[in-house]
This record gives sequence, C-alpha cells and structure tokens, in this order.
Amino acid sequence: MIDLKINEAQRKKNVQRCREKGIILPTYAQMRDPSKIPQSVKDELKSIGLWDVHSRNLFRVNWHNEPMEKGGQFGGVNFIELPRAITGTKARIVGLAGKWFPTGAHKVGAALSCLLPELVTGRFDPTSKKAVWPSTGNYCRGGAYISRLLSCPSVAILPAGMSKERFEWLKTMAEEVIATPGCESNVKEIFDKCVELEATRPDAVIFNQFDQLPNHLWHYAVTGPAMEEVFKKIAKPGDQVAGAVLSSGSAGTLGSGSYLRDTFPGARVGAAEALQCPTLVENGFGDHRIEGIGDKHVPWIHNLRDTDMAIAVDDELPMRFIRLFNEPAGRKLLQEVGVSADVMAKLDWIGISGVGNMIGAIKFAKHYELGENDVVFTMFTDSMAMYGSRLSELTAERGAYDQRQADRDYERLTSIPVDHTLELTQIDKRRIHNLKYFTWIEQLGKDLSELRAQWDDYRAYWGGLRAQVGALDKMIEEFNADAAR
Repeated sequence: MIDLKINEAQRKKNVQRCREKGIILPTYAQMRDPSKIPQSVKDELKSIGLWDVHSRNLFRVNWHNEPMEKGGQFGGVNFIELPRAITGTKARIVGLAGKWFPTGAHKVGAALSCLLPELVTGRFDPTSKKAVWPSTGNYCRGGAYISRLLSCPSVAILPAGMSKERFEWLKTMAEEVIATPGCESNVKEIFDKCVELEATRPDAVIFNQFDQLPNHLWHYAVTGPAMEEVFKKIAKPGDQVAGAVLSSGSAGTLGSGSYLRDTFPGARVGAAEALQCPTLVENGFGDHRIEGIGDKHVPWIHNLRDTDMAIAVDDELPMRFIRLFNEPAGRKLLQEVGVSADVMAKLDWIGISGVGNMIGAIKFAKHYELGENDVVFTMFTDSMAMYGSRLSELTAERGAYDQRQADRDYERLTSIPVDHTLELTQIDKRRIHNLKYFTWIEQLGKDLSELRAQWDDYRAYWGGLRAQVGALDKMIEEFNADAAR
C-alpha cells in the first residue's frame, strides 16, 4: 500500500509553493480520461509545446495527446496496429505509442505517479530535498522533467552506456546527472549508487522505479484503460483481447497487463526480456542492447501471479529491424510488400525497446496459435527520436543499408521462431517471485512479510493498492482547492 499519512505542516508549505507558482496537479481520473480536464487548462495548452517546461504539461501526462509538437489538445489514444506484412501472424498486434507524451516516452506517467503522493501528503519537501530518479533511461528523463514542472530539484542516475541523446537532454533538465558503470543490464550499479546517496546525502529522496508501487498503479489505472479504449475502437465482431506482451524492465507497465486480465477473461500476460540477459527465462545474466529494459533482478513491483509467459528476445533483431523500419532501402521494401502509407508514417514512433516488445508479441501470438480475432497489445515506449545516434553507429559498424540487407532482415522479421519462451506454471511463477528475496530483502532491506504478502495474500496486496486511486484523487483535489485559495 502507498503510505497516505499526512505531514500537515509540510503539506501547507507545498500548497503555498504550488499557489505561488501556479501549479495545478492532475488526478488519475483526468490522466485516464482527459475530457475531465478543466477547459481553462485546455485553453492554456493551446500555446504550450509538448516538451515545454511548463506546469500545465502535467495535464499532458496521458495517452490521448493530439500528435503534434505544439498546441495539441486531446483525442483518441495514440497507437499503431502493425499489419500482417510486418508481423507474419494471424493475430492483430497493437502497440500504444509513447512518442506523444512530454519527453517522448510514457515514463513521465510513472514518475508523476511516484511524486504526486509525496507532495500531497507533505512527505517531500522540495525546498530542502532532491528527487533522485534511478533508471536505465526514460524513467529518469521523465522524473527530471516532472520534477522541473513541479519545481522540485532532481538527480538523474543512469548507466554510462545509454545513448548520447539521453545524456544531452538530461543535462538541460536535471540539477545533477550521474552515470553509473555499464549498460542496460547493470541495474545493481544503479542500486548501489542509490544506497550510497541515501547514506551520504540527507537531501536525497530515492524514487526507485523498480520498487515504487505508484509505478504499477499508474499503469493499472491509466495505461490498462487506454488499451481497453483502443480495443473498443478497433474490435470487429468476434474479436477478443488475447493478452499483452510488455518488457519486464521495472515491471510498471505490466500493471496494464493485470488490468487486461481483470477486464477481459482469458487474457494472458507475457513479460519480455533480452535473450542476452535471460533473468526470467533462465535465471540468467549478461549484457544487452535493448535500451529501456534493465534486468538481472526481479523488480519488487512485478506481480508474478499475473504473468503467464516469459519471452526472451535476441537483441540483434531490434538492431536489424530499426534499420529496416527507418533506412530508405528498408522502407522501399516494406512499401513493396503492401505496408500502408499510414503505418509507414508511424514506424519511427517505435524505438529499440518497442521493436523488442513487438518481437515478443509476435512470439506470444505464435506460441498460443492465435487467430484473426485475437488482439495482442504491446508497448512502443519511445520513438527513434531517442536513437538517431544508434542508426549512425550501425552504419559505421556494418556499412550502408542496402536492398540486399533489407531483404535478409525482412525474411527474419516474417519468420521469427517461437524459441526461448517459457509458459509459466504455478511453480515457475513462485520460483521467479522468490528471486526477489536476494535483491530486495538481503541487499536492500525490504520487509520479508511484504514479500510473502505479495504472493500469499496477493488479492489483498495488489487489490488494496489499486483501490487507493480514489483516495489519492480526493487528496489531489483537496490539495488543488487549497492552493487555489
């Protein structure tokens, strides 16, 4: 459960600070359904850019932003349905697109959800504390941005091996950027830095996405309903939601899979990860290149009770397919095989981890032998705007992308095998859940009774968390009302 006890004195100070700076906080209900956002806020947004450092952009933390860089309002959920010419499956594979969030990735939602309870309860003091955002990429970008909008100083922590675009942008947003050793897989090094900061800096407040329950809550309360909305829009007679495939990462996005399981009987959830670091599939380890999905541990907020399959994705495939989707020779081939102009125009909405998720969804559809009436959801977390340097690096390493290479890559795309997958039995789920002990209990001091409650009393544990949305929205509304006086 999220601690909602109030520090009255600090809450009053936070209210006063928001009053002085004109900050209004969005509710979960508004993030889920932007029609509930006040018209006055919508009018202000007409002159504000999507990435502008303006507190009204807090209300753009939702899936419904109009896909434009400045002045956009709200419409349907942004998504891409990939054609069978790309997926090679009978099933319909649909990905929600994070490109049209501020910062170009949906991780701002998790970050806002983590900071909101601390502000409205008065447990976080933005005048004396710094919000520390550890991640392998987009979450710390989202945290630094949300902190700036809420006038809270921040520290971003991410591996040194991440793309230069991430670091360059973060230097303009966070008060401090810390690069830890390694790449995507080196999550423990991030945790070690957090432990060091907690021990040496009294001003550091760690918002670790891997253990922050509001991360799960945001995706259950906002992302899951967005998937449901898309299904209602695209469903044909007889269609059903077969499930979702989402990268493990912090496990926050898997909360939307739990929503689908609760809403659509029979829906299954697959957790994707890199084959080069098969933590869930083989209790394995290693390094990989799928930016955005840290691993080598099981996140505290991963609800294994709601995970039906673990799927490992070879990190070579996203490297090949981002070239197929974005280089002229690849686009020429895709046009020739019948990919529509509408889908072609959106292929650069899919970043490296999004391509990894797509591959996981294809494996999921093939494993379960899904048919034409089955819809599988996945996540296109960010776009190629974050990875232009990776394309340049691949060209320097492998040479120019020509038609022969596009043909090879397209053949691999349309013939992805069902390998390196594990359909989880009850024993498998419990085994993976128990791996949390070594990271979170032994190393990071979590309470063993809570670990057991996540499994043994899972309905009360996860259900109780999700039931807090109403209480949080009431607290946010009261906070805003006090700040408006």
